[in-house]
Amino acid sequence: MNRREFLHTTSLLGTAVALPSRLAAAQPGTAHPMTIALTPGSIGVTVTSQRELNDLAKRHRFESVEPRTEELTAMSPDQLVAATADLKAKQLVWAAASLPVDFRKDDATFRDGLMKLPRLAAGLQRAGVTRMGTWLSPSHATLTYLANFESHAGRLRQIAAVLKDHGLRLGLEYVGTQRNLVGNRYPFVHTLAETRELIAKIGTGNVGLVLDTWHWWTAGDTEADLRSLTNKDVVSVDLNDAPAGIAKELQRDNQRELPAATGVIDGGSFLRALTAIGYDGPIRPEPFNQALNALDNEAACAAASTALHRALAVVRTP
Repeated sequence: MNRREFLHTTSLLGTAVALPSRLAAAQPGTAHPMTIALTPGSIGVTVTSQRELNDLAKRHRFESVEPRTEELTAMSPDQLVAATADLKAKQLVWAAASLPVDFRKDDATFRDGLMKLPRLAAGLQRAGVTRMGTWLSPSHATLTYLANFESHAGRLRQIAAVLKDHGLRLGLEYVGTQRNLVGNRYPFVHTLAETRELIAKIGTGNVGLVLDTWHWWTAGDTEADLRSLTNKDVVSVDLNDAPAGIAKELQRDNQRELPAATGVIDGGSFLRALTAIGYDGPIRPEPFNQALNALDNEAACAAASTALHRALAVVRTP
């Protein structure tokens, strides 16, 4: 089945971008400084250059874009001036870059990534990027919670120190999906409170959270938990919804919905809490949605942008 046939024969995309009546009826609040972010890999979009990504973002009403770390780092000074000028001309800002160091595997893999990090961090700094994010695996095959906690704190402290030298903040995303906790023998950090403990242990002052509505919901975290944070605590945000008719403990992490598609996750409370703490960073969708991934770049960006704009209506003035 090609994409054209797919669009004619499936109603999944319509479900993904539909706005539940409960959310649509919410009264918008004051304008906020959050930016609707285009991170192509999170919605099944493939691009070959920063310019192509910026063009897509502009056409589809995105307000920030993922920095392509290797491409920006390899640019000459003149090329970098042109790239940042293009960003400004399209009224875009940088979203969060993805951490290029794999700290979850063996020591050799970690050391190799750490050795390359200063060059990449310097490239992002020259481009004006200030945010970077990564995720925490919620279980481990051989390390107990305490051993894994110490390992994470030690490795992430070294990573964060390099990033701090280059004006970058690092966000950590906890994974609350209950099925994932039993993926290995020993469960690990999977809630907001535990992640904050890890951040405190790292102690470099430039580490915060990547908040995801999906993991916030599956972990059992609350609006009050979010309101206990400050803007400084949050580096980046993912906004997703969950399939209807499936118990929370049976939800699969790779089968999500676009924001405000089903109303299973209370995205309104989540966004109002972020507004209350003055969050001023990027918000992206990361639905791992097969219907969305089957679309071409233009259609996928249009669907994701529509969903984000509708979801954010609860905190944005018309």
